[in-house]
Amino acid sequence: MAVTKKILWVDDEIDLLRAHVRLLEQKGYVVETASNGEDALDMVRSSPYDLVFLDEMMPGMGGLRTLSEIKDAVPSLPVVMITKNEAESLMEDAIGSKISDYLTKPVNPSQVLSSVKKILEGKKIAGEHVSRDYTQEFQKITRLLMNPLDDRDWIDLYLRLTNWDLELDRHPELGLRQTLLDQKRECNIEFGKFIERVYRGWISQDRGERPPLSVDVIERFVIPELSRSTSVILFVIDCLRLDQWLVLEELLRDLFTIDRNFHFSILPTATPYSRNAIFSGLFPLELQQRFPDLWSSGQDDESSLNRNEHELLAKLLERRGVRLKPEPKYVKILDPEFGRQIEHNIVSYLQGKLTAIVVNFIDMLAHGRSDSPLLKEIAPDEAAYRSLTRSWFLHSSLFGMLKTLARQRGITLVITADHGSVRCLRGSKIVGDREASTNLRYKFGRNLKIDERQAVFIKDPAEYKLPRTSVTTNYVLAKEDFYFVYPTDYHKYLSQYRDSFQHGGISMEEMILPVVTLKPRGG
Repeated sequence: MAVTKKILWVDDEIDLLRAHVRLLEQKGYVVETASNGEDALDMVRSSPYDLVFLDEMMPGMGGLRTLSEIKDAVPSLPVVMITKNEAESLMEDAIGSKISDYLTKPVNPSQVLSSVKKILEGKKIAGEHVSRDYTQEFQKITRLLMNPLDDRDWIDLYLRLTNWDLELDRHPELGLRQTLLDQKRECNIEFGKFIERVYRGWISQDRGERPPLSVDVIERFVIPELSRSTSVILFVIDCLRLDQWLVLEELLRDLFTIDRNFHFSILPTATPYSRNAIFSGLFPLELQQRFPDLWSSGQDDESSLNRNEHELLAKLLERRGVRLKPEPKYVKILDPEFGRQIEHNIVSYLQGKLTAIVVNFIDMLAHGRSDSPLLKEIAPDEAAYRSLTRSWFLHSSLFGMLKTLARQRGITLVITADHGSVRCLRGSKIVGDREASTNLRYKFGRNLKIDERQAVFIKDPAEYKLPRTSVTTNYVLAKEDFYFVYPTDYHKYLSQYRDSFQHGGISMEEMILPVVTLKPRGG
Protein backbone atom coordinates (compact mmCIF):
# COMPACT_ATOMS: atom_id res chain seq x y z
CA MET A 1 0.00 0.00 0.00
CA ALA A 2 1.41 3.40 -1.06
CA VAL A 3 2.30 5.83 1.73
CA THR A 4 0.55 9.22 1.41
CA LYS A 5 3.04 12.05 1.01
CA LYS A 6 2.63 15.09 3.27
CA ILE A 7 3.35 18.64 2.05
CA LEU A 8 3.62 21.91 3.99
CA TRP A 9 2.92 25.11 2.03
CA VAL A 10 4.15 28.32 3.68
CA ASP A 11 2.93 31.67 2.27
CA ASP A 12 1.53 34.83 3.84
CA GLU A 13 -1.06 34.90 1.02
CA ILE A 14 -1.96 31.24 1.34
CA ASP A 15 -5.67 31.93 0.68
CA LEU A 16 -4.78 32.94 -2.87
CA LEU A 17 -3.19 29.53 -3.43
CA ARG A 18 -6.17 27.35 -2.51
CA ALA A 19 -6.58 26.18 -6.11
CA HIS A 20 -3.03 24.81 -6.09
CA VAL A 21 -3.59 23.16 -2.72
CA ARG A 22 -6.81 21.48 -3.95
CA LEU A 23 -5.02 20.22 -7.07
CA LEU A 24 -2.36 18.52 -4.96
CA GLU A 25 -5.04 17.05 -2.68
CA GLN A 26 -6.88 15.69 -5.72
CA LYS A 27 -3.61 14.00 -6.76
CA GLY A 28 -3.52 12.18 -3.42
CA TYR A 29 -1.17 14.39 -1.38
CA VAL A 30 -1.92 15.66 2.12
CA VAL A 31 -1.32 19.44 2.19
CA GLU A 32 -1.07 21.55 5.33
CA THR A 33 -0.54 25.33 5.29
CA ALA A 34 1.12 28.07 7.30
CA SER A 35 1.05 31.85 6.77
CA ASN A 36 4.38 32.73 8.39
CA GLY A 37 7.81 31.34 9.09
CA GLU A 38 7.39 30.99 12.84
CA ASP A 39 4.33 28.73 12.52
CA ALA A 40 5.99 26.75 9.74
CA LEU A 41 9.04 26.10 11.90
CA ASP A 42 6.87 24.90 14.80
CA MET A 43 4.98 22.55 12.45
CA VAL A 44 8.18 21.12 10.95
CA ARG A 45 9.60 20.46 14.40
CA SER A 46 6.44 18.72 15.65
CA SER A 47 5.31 16.72 12.61
CA PRO A 48 7.08 14.89 9.74
CA TYR A 49 6.71 16.32 6.22
CA ASP A 50 7.95 15.05 2.87
CA LEU A 51 8.17 18.46 1.15
CA VAL A 52 7.87 22.19 1.92
CA PHE A 53 6.80 24.96 -0.45
CA LEU A 54 8.22 28.19 0.99
CA ASP A 55 7.45 31.79 -0.01
CA GLU A 56 10.56 33.95 -0.10
CA MET A 57 8.83 37.29 0.74
CA MET A 58 6.98 37.06 4.08
CA PRO A 59 6.63 39.53 6.95
CA GLY A 60 8.42 38.63 10.16
CA MET A 61 10.75 35.71 9.62
CA GLY A 62 11.58 35.93 5.89
CA GLY A 63 11.84 33.02 3.52
CA LEU A 64 15.62 32.61 3.52
CA ARG A 65 15.81 32.72 7.32
CA THR A 66 12.91 30.26 7.57
CA LEU A 67 14.71 28.03 5.08
CA SER A 68 17.87 28.13 7.20
CA GLU A 69 15.92 27.26 10.36
CA ILE A 70 14.07 24.42 8.65
CA LYS A 71 17.36 22.98 7.36
CA ASP A 72 18.83 23.18 10.86
CA ALA A 73 15.83 21.31 12.25
CA VAL A 74 15.44 18.71 9.47
CA PRO A 75 18.46 18.81 7.10
CA SER A 76 17.08 16.19 4.71
CA LEU A 77 13.66 17.81 4.21
CA PRO A 78 13.23 19.00 0.58
CA VAL A 79 12.26 22.67 0.24
CA VAL A 80 10.95 24.43 -2.89
CA MET A 81 11.48 28.20 -2.77
CA ILE A 82 8.77 30.39 -4.39
CA THR A 83 9.47 34.08 -5.07
CA LYS A 84 8.57 37.10 -7.16
CA ASN A 85 12.20 38.19 -7.12
CA GLU A 86 14.27 36.90 -10.06
CA ALA A 87 17.55 38.40 -8.88
CA GLU A 88 20.47 36.06 -9.52
CA SER A 89 21.98 36.75 -6.09
CA LEU A 90 18.77 35.61 -4.39
CA MET A 91 18.74 32.40 -6.43
CA GLU A 92 22.35 31.74 -5.47
CA ASP A 93 21.57 32.32 -1.78
CA ALA A 94 18.65 29.91 -1.94
CA ILE A 95 20.58 27.29 -3.91
CA GLY A 96 23.48 27.64 -1.46
CA SER A 97 21.01 26.85 1.31
CA LYS A 98 20.30 23.53 -0.44
CA ILE A 99 16.83 24.06 -1.84
CA SER A 100 15.46 21.26 -4.00
CA ASP A 101 13.72 23.47 -6.57
CA TYR A 102 13.00 27.12 -7.35
CA LEU A 103 9.70 28.54 -8.74
CA THR A 104 8.90 32.14 -9.70
CA LYS A 105 5.49 33.71 -9.03
CA PRO A 106 2.92 33.57 -10.38
CA VAL A 107 3.22 29.79 -10.33
CA ASN A 108 0.86 27.71 -12.41
CA PRO A 109 -0.59 24.30 -11.43
CA SER A 110 1.55 22.32 -13.90
CA GLN A 111 4.75 23.85 -12.45
CA VAL A 112 3.70 22.93 -8.93
CA LEU A 113 2.70 19.38 -9.82
CA SER A 114 5.89 18.87 -11.86
CA SER A 115 8.05 20.00 -8.95
CA VAL A 116 6.23 17.72 -6.52
CA LYS A 117 6.51 14.68 -8.78
CA LYS A 118 10.19 15.34 -9.50
CA ILE A 119 11.05 15.53 -5.82
CA LEU A 120 8.68 13.00 -4.24
CA GLU A 121 8.17 10.50 -7.04
CA GLY A 122 11.14 11.10 -9.32
CA LYS A 123 13.00 7.94 -8.32
CA LYS A 124 9.85 5.79 -8.62
CA ILE A 125 8.95 7.24 -12.03
CA ALA A 126 12.54 6.93 -13.24
CA GLY A 127 12.62 3.34 -12.00
CA GLU A 128 9.47 2.50 -13.94
CA HIS A 129 11.02 3.91 -17.11
CA VAL A 130 14.31 2.09 -16.47
CA SER A 131 12.46 -1.19 -15.98
CA ARG A 132 10.49 -0.70 -19.19
CA ASP A 133 13.55 0.39 -21.19
CA TYR A 134 15.69 -2.48 -19.96
CA THR A 135 13.00 -5.00 -20.88
CA GLN A 136 13.12 -3.63 -24.43
CA GLU A 137 16.94 -3.59 -24.40
CA PHE A 138 17.05 -7.18 -23.14
CA GLN A 139 15.02 -8.28 -26.16
CA LYS A 140 17.24 -6.30 -28.55
CA ILE A 141 20.42 -7.86 -27.16
CA THR A 142 18.89 -11.34 -27.31
CA ARG A 143 18.11 -10.78 -30.99
CA LEU A 144 21.62 -9.40 -31.63
CA LEU A 145 23.20 -12.59 -30.29
CA MET A 146 21.38 -14.57 -32.98
CA ASN A 147 23.39 -12.78 -35.69
CA PRO A 148 27.10 -12.75 -36.52
CA LEU A 149 28.90 -9.94 -34.66
CA ASP A 150 32.22 -8.31 -35.49
CA ASP A 151 34.64 -6.58 -33.13
CA ARG A 152 32.80 -3.24 -33.30
CA ASP A 153 29.51 -4.97 -32.55
CA TRP A 154 31.01 -6.61 -29.48
CA ILE A 155 32.42 -3.31 -28.21
CA ASP A 156 29.02 -1.67 -28.67
CA LEU A 157 27.24 -4.58 -27.01
CA TYR A 158 29.59 -4.62 -24.02
CA LEU A 159 29.30 -0.84 -23.63
CA ARG A 160 25.50 -1.12 -23.62
CA LEU A 161 25.58 -3.86 -21.00
CA THR A 162 28.01 -1.86 -18.89
CA ASN A 163 25.88 1.28 -19.06
CA TRP A 164 22.95 -0.80 -17.87
CA ASP A 165 25.11 -2.05 -15.02
CA LEU A 166 25.65 1.54 -13.92
CA GLU A 167 21.98 2.43 -14.40
CA LEU A 168 20.86 -0.47 -12.23
CA ASP A 169 23.35 0.64 -9.56
CA ARG A 170 21.08 3.68 -9.22
CA HIS A 171 17.93 1.53 -9.04
CA PRO A 172 18.69 -1.56 -6.94
CA GLU A 173 15.02 -1.71 -5.89
CA LEU A 174 13.96 -2.85 -9.38
CA GLY A 175 15.26 -6.39 -8.91
CA LEU A 176 16.74 -6.52 -12.43
CA ARG A 177 20.33 -7.22 -11.44
CA GLN A 178 20.16 -11.00 -11.76
CA THR A 179 18.48 -10.73 -15.17
CA LEU A 180 21.35 -8.55 -16.38
CA LEU A 181 23.96 -10.89 -14.88
CA ASP A 182 22.35 -13.84 -16.65
CA GLN A 183 22.35 -11.93 -19.93
CA LYS A 184 26.03 -10.98 -19.50
CA ARG A 185 26.85 -14.64 -18.94
CA GLU A 186 24.99 -15.55 -22.15
CA CYS A 187 26.90 -12.83 -24.00
CA ASN A 188 30.22 -14.09 -22.64
CA ILE A 189 29.44 -17.57 -23.94
CA GLU A 190 29.04 -16.15 -27.44
CA PHE A 191 32.00 -13.78 -27.00
CA GLY A 192 34.23 -16.76 -26.13
CA LYS A 193 33.16 -18.50 -29.35
CA PHE A 194 33.85 -15.30 -31.28
CA ILE A 195 37.37 -14.95 -29.87
CA GLU A 196 38.13 -18.61 -30.61
CA ARG A 197 37.16 -17.99 -34.24
CA VAL A 198 38.92 -14.68 -34.88
CA TYR A 199 41.85 -14.27 -32.50
CA ARG A 200 44.45 -16.21 -34.45
CA GLY A 201 43.45 -14.25 -37.54
CA TRP A 202 43.78 -10.96 -35.70
CA ILE A 203 47.33 -11.60 -34.50
CA SER A 204 48.48 -12.60 -37.99
CA GLN A 205 46.96 -9.54 -39.72
CA ASP A 206 48.60 -6.21 -40.34
CA ARG A 207 47.87 -3.54 -37.74
CA GLY A 208 45.50 -1.62 -39.98
CA GLU A 209 43.38 -4.66 -40.79
CA ARG A 210 42.49 -5.72 -37.24
CA PRO A 211 40.93 -4.03 -34.22
CA PRO A 212 43.49 -2.41 -31.90
CA LEU A 213 45.18 -4.98 -29.66
CA SER A 214 47.53 -4.46 -26.71
CA VAL A 215 50.49 -4.36 -29.09
CA ASP A 216 48.89 -1.46 -31.01
CA VAL A 217 48.05 0.87 -28.15
CA ILE A 218 51.17 3.07 -28.20
CA GLU A 219 51.43 3.24 -31.98
CA ARG A 220 47.71 3.90 -32.48
CA PHE A 221 46.89 6.19 -29.57
CA VAL A 222 50.10 7.62 -28.10
CA ILE A 223 52.63 8.28 -30.87
CA PRO A 224 50.24 10.46 -32.96
CA GLU A 225 49.71 12.72 -29.92
CA LEU A 226 53.44 13.44 -29.61
CA SER A 227 53.33 15.80 -32.60
CA ARG A 228 50.12 17.48 -31.44
CA SER A 229 51.00 18.17 -27.80
CA THR A 230 53.73 19.78 -25.78
CA SER A 231 53.81 16.70 -23.56
CA VAL A 232 52.02 13.34 -23.39
CA ILE A 233 51.47 11.23 -20.30
CA LEU A 234 50.34 7.62 -20.69
CA PHE A 235 48.64 6.13 -17.63
CA VAL A 236 48.29 2.33 -17.63
CA ILE A 237 45.96 1.32 -14.80
CA ASP A 238 46.53 -2.35 -14.18
CA CYS A 239 43.31 -4.43 -14.18
CA LEU A 240 40.93 -1.51 -14.82
CA ARG A 241 37.61 -2.65 -16.31
CA LEU A 242 35.31 -0.61 -18.51
CA ASP A 243 32.67 -0.26 -15.79
CA GLN A 244 35.26 1.06 -13.35
CA TRP A 245 36.55 3.53 -15.93
CA LEU A 246 33.02 4.87 -16.59
CA VAL A 247 32.63 5.54 -12.87
CA LEU A 248 35.92 7.48 -12.87
CA GLU A 249 35.05 9.26 -16.11
CA GLU A 250 32.04 10.88 -14.45
CA LEU A 251 34.45 12.62 -12.06
CA LEU A 252 36.66 13.93 -14.89
CA ARG A 253 34.16 15.40 -17.36
CA ASP A 254 34.36 18.91 -15.94
CA LEU A 255 38.17 18.84 -16.10
CA PHE A 256 38.86 17.33 -19.53
CA THR A 257 37.45 16.79 -22.98
CA ILE A 258 37.30 13.02 -23.26
CA ASP A 259 37.66 10.89 -26.38
CA ARG A 260 36.96 7.25 -25.58
CA ASN A 261 38.18 4.40 -27.78
CA PHE A 262 38.81 0.70 -27.13
CA HIS A 263 41.37 -2.00 -27.57
CA PHE A 264 41.33 -5.76 -27.04
CA SER A 265 43.80 -7.30 -24.62
CA ILE A 266 45.96 -10.04 -26.03
CA LEU A 267 45.77 -13.52 -24.51
CA PRO A 268 46.33 -14.44 -21.76
CA THR A 269 44.74 -11.36 -20.21
CA ALA A 270 47.45 -11.16 -17.55
CA THR A 271 50.05 -8.52 -16.75
CA PRO A 272 53.20 -10.40 -17.89
CA TYR A 273 51.63 -10.77 -21.34
CA SER A 274 49.28 -7.86 -21.95
CA ARG A 275 51.22 -5.05 -20.25
CA ASN A 276 54.52 -6.11 -21.77
CA ALA A 277 52.69 -6.17 -25.11
CA ILE A 278 51.57 -2.57 -24.62
CA PHE A 279 55.07 -1.27 -23.85
CA SER A 280 56.91 -3.40 -26.38
CA GLY A 281 54.44 -3.47 -29.26
CA LEU A 282 55.29 -7.18 -29.50
CA PHE A 283 53.38 -10.38 -28.93
CA PRO A 284 54.78 -12.63 -26.16
CA LEU A 285 56.49 -15.03 -28.61
CA GLU A 286 58.16 -12.11 -30.41
CA LEU A 287 59.19 -10.71 -27.05
CA GLN A 288 60.73 -14.04 -26.07
CA GLN A 289 62.68 -14.17 -29.32
CA ARG A 290 63.99 -10.59 -29.02
CA PHE A 291 64.46 -10.60 -25.22
CA PRO A 292 65.01 -14.24 -24.21
CA ASP A 293 66.20 -13.29 -20.72
CA LEU A 294 62.79 -11.83 -19.98
CA TRP A 295 61.24 -15.29 -19.80
CA SER A 296 64.12 -17.03 -18.06
CA SER A 297 62.60 -16.65 -14.57
CA GLY A 298 59.31 -18.03 -13.32
CA GLN A 299 56.36 -16.67 -15.26
CA ASP A 300 54.30 -16.07 -12.13
CA ASP A 301 56.76 -13.45 -10.90
CA GLU A 302 55.44 -10.13 -12.15
CA SER A 303 58.23 -8.14 -10.57
CA SER A 304 60.71 -9.90 -12.83
CA LEU A 305 58.57 -10.32 -15.92
CA ASN A 306 57.55 -6.66 -16.06
CA ARG A 307 60.83 -5.21 -14.89
CA ASN A 308 61.91 -4.11 -18.39
CA GLU A 309 58.92 -1.99 -19.46
CA HIS A 310 60.99 1.21 -19.63
CA GLU A 311 63.50 -0.44 -21.96
CA LEU A 312 60.74 -2.05 -24.03
CA LEU A 313 59.07 1.33 -24.55
CA ALA A 314 62.32 2.94 -25.65
CA LYS A 315 63.00 0.17 -28.17
CA LEU A 316 59.41 0.36 -29.51
CA LEU A 317 59.80 4.09 -30.15
CA GLU A 318 63.17 3.46 -31.78
CA ARG A 319 61.66 0.85 -34.14
CA ARG A 320 58.92 3.34 -35.07
CA GLY A 321 61.46 6.06 -35.81
CA VAL A 322 60.40 8.23 -32.88
CA ARG A 323 63.38 9.97 -31.29
CA LEU A 324 62.67 11.95 -28.15
CA LYS A 325 64.92 14.26 -26.15
CA PRO A 326 64.90 13.92 -23.26
CA GLU A 327 64.20 10.19 -23.36
CA PRO A 328 60.74 9.05 -22.25
CA LYS A 329 60.27 8.66 -18.52
CA TYR A 330 58.69 5.64 -16.84
CA VAL A 331 57.14 5.41 -13.37
CA LYS A 332 55.45 2.49 -11.62
CA ILE A 333 53.29 3.30 -8.59
CA LEU A 334 53.04 0.38 -6.21
CA ASP A 335 52.27 2.11 -2.91
CA PRO A 336 50.43 5.27 -1.73
CA GLU A 337 53.52 7.02 -0.35
CA PHE A 338 55.36 6.86 -3.67
CA GLY A 339 52.15 7.88 -5.44
CA ARG A 340 51.99 11.06 -3.33
CA GLN A 341 55.60 11.87 -4.25
CA ILE A 342 54.74 11.60 -7.94
CA GLU A 343 51.59 13.66 -7.39
CA HIS A 344 53.60 16.51 -5.83
CA ASN A 345 56.11 16.46 -8.70
CA ILE A 346 53.82 15.64 -11.63
CA VAL A 347 54.27 19.02 -13.36
CA SER A 348 58.03 18.43 -13.57
CA TYR A 349 57.36 15.42 -15.80
CA LEU A 350 55.88 17.75 -18.42
CA GLN A 351 59.40 18.91 -19.25
CA GLY A 352 59.74 15.68 -21.21
CA LYS A 353 57.79 14.78 -24.33
CA LEU A 354 56.50 11.41 -23.07
CA THR A 355 55.98 9.90 -19.64
CA ALA A 356 54.46 6.48 -18.91
CA ILE A 357 52.95 5.90 -15.46
CA VAL A 358 51.76 2.47 -14.34
CA VAL A 359 49.23 2.44 -11.49
CA ASN A 360 48.86 -0.90 -9.75
CA PHE A 361 46.14 -0.25 -7.17
CA ILE A 362 43.15 -1.81 -8.98
CA ASP A 363 45.07 -5.03 -9.58
CA MET A 364 46.08 -5.14 -5.91
CA LEU A 365 42.45 -4.49 -4.95
CA ALA A 366 41.22 -7.38 -7.11
CA HIS A 367 43.79 -9.80 -5.68
CA GLY A 368 43.38 -8.44 -2.15
CA ARG A 369 39.63 -9.01 -2.26
CA SER A 370 40.28 -12.72 -2.98
CA ASP A 371 42.27 -13.08 0.23
CA SER A 372 40.59 -10.58 2.55
CA PRO A 373 37.19 -11.31 4.15
CA LEU A 374 37.02 -7.61 5.06
CA LEU A 375 37.37 -6.45 1.46
CA LYS A 376 34.83 -9.03 0.32
CA GLU A 377 32.46 -7.72 2.99
CA ILE A 378 32.99 -4.14 1.78
CA ALA A 379 32.63 -5.11 -1.90
CA PRO A 380 30.34 -8.17 -1.99
CA ASP A 381 29.28 -7.67 -5.61
CA GLU A 382 30.22 -5.76 -8.75
CA ALA A 383 28.15 -2.68 -7.87
CA ALA A 384 30.01 -2.40 -4.55
CA TYR A 385 33.32 -3.10 -6.32
CA ARG A 386 32.65 -0.11 -8.58
CA SER A 387 31.75 2.00 -5.57
CA LEU A 388 34.97 0.99 -3.82
CA THR A 389 36.94 1.91 -6.94
CA ARG A 390 35.30 5.33 -7.00
CA SER A 391 36.06 5.90 -3.32
CA TRP A 392 39.72 4.97 -3.84
CA PHE A 393 40.01 7.24 -6.88
CA LEU A 394 38.53 10.26 -5.09
CA HIS A 395 41.27 10.06 -2.44
CA SER A 396 44.08 8.75 -4.65
CA SER A 397 47.29 10.31 -5.85
CA LEU A 398 46.10 9.51 -9.38
CA PHE A 399 43.12 11.86 -9.05
CA GLY A 400 45.40 14.46 -7.52
CA MET A 401 47.72 14.21 -10.53
CA LEU A 402 44.83 14.50 -12.98
CA LYS A 403 43.42 17.58 -11.24
CA THR A 404 46.85 19.24 -11.40
CA LEU A 405 47.34 18.26 -15.05
CA ALA A 406 43.89 19.63 -15.92
CA ARG A 407 45.29 23.11 -15.28
CA GLN A 408 48.15 22.75 -17.78
CA ARG A 409 48.14 23.91 -21.39
CA GLY A 410 48.77 21.95 -24.55
CA ILE A 411 49.23 18.52 -22.98
CA THR A 412 47.50 15.22 -23.69
CA LEU A 413 46.80 12.33 -21.34
CA VAL A 414 46.10 8.79 -22.52
CA ILE A 415 44.56 6.40 -20.01
CA THR A 416 44.15 2.69 -20.59
CA ALA A 417 44.37 -0.73 -18.93
CA ASP A 418 46.42 -3.80 -19.69
CA HIS A 419 43.53 -6.16 -18.91
CA GLY A 420 40.33 -6.28 -16.91
CA SER A 421 38.95 -8.90 -14.56
CA VAL A 422 35.90 -11.12 -14.35
CA ARG A 423 33.94 -12.18 -11.29
CA CYS A 424 34.53 -15.93 -11.10
CA LEU A 425 31.58 -18.00 -9.93
CA ARG A 426 32.15 -21.50 -11.35
CA GLY A 427 35.05 -23.84 -10.67
CA SER A 428 36.59 -25.95 -13.42
CA LYS A 429 38.59 -29.02 -12.44
CA ILE A 430 42.03 -29.13 -14.05
CA VAL A 431 44.81 -31.71 -13.98
CA GLY A 432 48.48 -30.84 -14.51
CA ASP A 433 51.97 -31.68 -13.32
CA ARG A 434 53.86 -29.90 -10.55
CA GLU A 435 55.52 -27.47 -12.95
CA ALA A 436 52.21 -26.01 -14.17
CA SER A 437 51.62 -22.36 -13.36
CA THR A 438 49.38 -21.42 -10.44
CA ASN A 439 47.14 -18.85 -12.14
CA LEU A 440 43.39 -19.27 -11.74
CA ARG A 441 42.18 -18.11 -15.18
CA TYR A 442 45.05 -19.38 -17.35
CA LYS A 443 47.71 -22.03 -16.99
CA PHE A 444 50.70 -23.25 -18.93
CA GLY A 445 52.65 -26.43 -18.45
CA ARG A 446 52.75 -30.07 -19.48
CA ASN A 447 50.01 -32.70 -19.42
CA LEU A 448 47.23 -30.20 -18.75
CA LYS A 449 43.76 -31.74 -18.88
CA ILE A 450 40.57 -29.70 -18.75
CA ASP A 451 36.94 -29.80 -19.86
CA GLU A 452 37.27 -27.93 -23.16
CA ARG A 453 33.72 -26.64 -22.88
CA GLN A 454 35.00 -24.44 -20.06
CA ALA A 455 38.37 -23.42 -21.48
CA VAL A 456 40.38 -22.97 -24.65
CA PHE A 457 43.14 -25.60 -24.88
CA ILE A 458 46.19 -24.33 -26.80
CA LYS A 459 48.24 -27.27 -27.98
CA ASP A 460 50.64 -25.18 -30.07
CA PRO A 461 51.43 -21.88 -28.29
CA ALA A 462 52.98 -20.46 -31.46
CA GLU A 463 49.50 -20.28 -33.02
CA TYR A 464 48.65 -17.72 -30.34
CA LYS A 465 52.14 -16.14 -30.49
CA LEU A 466 52.86 -17.37 -26.98
CA PRO A 467 56.25 -18.48 -25.64
CA ARG A 468 56.90 -22.05 -24.63
CA THR A 469 59.40 -23.24 -22.07
CA SER A 470 59.61 -26.77 -23.49
CA VAL A 471 58.40 -28.78 -26.46
CA THR A 472 55.44 -30.08 -24.48
CA THR A 473 54.22 -26.76 -23.05
CA ASN A 474 50.49 -26.14 -23.51
CA TYR A 475 48.23 -23.31 -22.39
CA VAL A 476 44.64 -23.33 -21.21
CA LEU A 477 42.51 -20.18 -20.96
CA ALA A 478 39.31 -20.14 -18.92
CA LYS A 479 36.14 -18.97 -20.62
CA GLU A 480 33.10 -17.15 -19.22
CA ASP A 481 33.27 -17.02 -15.39
CA PHE A 482 35.17 -20.28 -14.76
CA TYR A 483 38.31 -20.57 -12.63
CA PHE A 484 40.71 -23.49 -12.42
CA VAL A 485 40.91 -25.75 -9.37
CA TYR A 486 43.17 -28.77 -8.96
CA PRO A 487 41.65 -32.06 -7.67
CA THR A 488 43.82 -31.90 -4.55
CA ASP A 489 41.84 -30.11 -1.83
CA TYR A 490 39.30 -29.35 -4.55
CA HIS A 491 36.45 -28.19 -2.33
CA LYS A 492 38.71 -26.02 -0.18
CA TYR A 493 40.02 -24.00 -3.13
CA LEU A 494 36.69 -24.08 -4.92
CA SER A 495 35.19 -22.26 -1.96
CA GLN A 496 38.19 -19.98 -1.37
CA TYR A 497 38.23 -18.50 -4.86
CA ARG A 498 34.56 -18.56 -5.71
CA ASP A 499 33.23 -15.03 -6.15
CA SER A 500 36.70 -13.53 -6.66
CA PHE A 501 37.84 -11.17 -9.42
CA GLN A 502 40.42 -12.90 -11.60
CA HIS A 503 42.03 -12.36 -14.98
CA GLY A 504 43.95 -14.27 -17.61
CA GLY A 505 41.06 -15.81 -19.51
CA ILE A 506 38.53 -14.90 -22.18
CA SER A 507 35.63 -12.62 -21.32
CA MET A 508 34.35 -9.21 -22.35
CA GLU A 509 35.35 -7.83 -18.96
CA GLU A 510 38.98 -8.96 -19.36
CA MET A 511 39.47 -8.24 -23.06
CA ILE A 512 37.47 -5.16 -24.10
CA LEU A 513 39.31 -2.19 -22.60
CA PRO A 514 38.99 1.59 -22.80
CA VAL A 515 41.70 3.75 -24.32
CA VAL A 516 40.84 7.31 -23.39
CA THR A 517 42.42 10.53 -24.63
CA LEU A 518 41.99 13.51 -22.30
CA LYS A 519 42.78 17.15 -23.04
CA PRO A 520 42.48 19.76 -20.29
CA ARG A 521 39.45 22.06 -20.60
CA GLY A 522 41.35 24.77 -18.78
CA GLY A 523 44.46 24.35 -20.87
